[in-house]
Amino acid sequence: MAESPANLALNELTALAAVADHRSFRAAATALGVSPSSLSHRVAAMERQLGVRLFNRTTRSVALTEAGEQFLARVRPALREIADAVETVNRFRDTPAGLLRLNTSEGGAERVLPLVLDFMARYPDMRVDLVTEGRMVDIVAAGFDAGFRTLEAVPEDMVAIALGVEEGWGVVATPAYLQARGIPRSPADLLSHDCVRARLPSGTLYRWEFARGGEETRLDVPGRLIVGNHDLALRAARADAGLAYVNLRAVAADLAAGRLTRVLADWIPSSPGMALYYPSQRLPSAGLRAFIDHTKAWRAAGRGYD
Repeated sequence: MAESPANLALNELTALAAVADHRSFRAAATALGVSPSSLSHRVAAMERQLGVRLFNRTTRSVALTEAGEQFLARVRPALREIADAVETVNRFRDTPAGLLRLNTSEGGAERVLPLVLDFMARYPDMRVDLVTEGRMVDIVAAGFDAGFRTLEAVPEDMVAIALGVEEGWGVVATPAYLQARGIPRSPADLLSHDCVRARLPSGTLYRWEFARGGEETRLDVPGRLIVGNHDLALRAARADAGLAYVNLRAVAADLAAGRLTRVLADWIPSSPGMALYYPSQRLPSAGLRAFIDHTKAWRAAGRGYD
């Protein structure tokens, strides 16, 4: 017979939520500041108390069972209430303390890491869990305080603070490819070229975007090769596989060295770049409020991605 679940401690429930959010014992352990083995034992003990399995575990992934999903759905509101109570006390401190959970993409994390590190140096009592994943998530439902995404990708119901750095995109290929196949002069010319297609995190194929003089178009360009992200598309382009639509920051060295050539430059305007975003309907915690103010000061100083 299972032990009474009434004795479940707050740290055990917090552990459950962390593993569910990170879908990894190792990543959740890092966020909580404990060892993976300790966290695994804690969750296993909770499962024994409840008498049900909360997670399906494989060597590659961790996912909630149906019982785990239903249990966590009931527990999360209570955890948020407790966190809000702790935050109420935290507001009386001279400086904020606690954990700030931020969600972004891998590329976004590389850009905003200098900002995050500068914030941590300014507020030594704050800890930051910077979680990276390609897909967009509901940061409220997933328990994040805020997120970083490109400004155009921020949900409309969120408050957004652009970092003030425009992102440039471009179509590139090797000189050898262009010599063999010709240089496209307009987006329509791409229909007779090999284009390396990239999938978005949602699984859909990215449509190449062009705009000039008020004319806008999005093309499902042809291509024999489809890859899982823009980084792979760039690697394929470097290998003479065709044209790729990439972030210009990623190809700056290639362009400068002549390994790649940019085409259709006058057809692709810059985008507004990364932005911090957070829920508009929730009072920011002291830690998030400090991070928001720090981000605004960072932008005002023109530090960008530093």
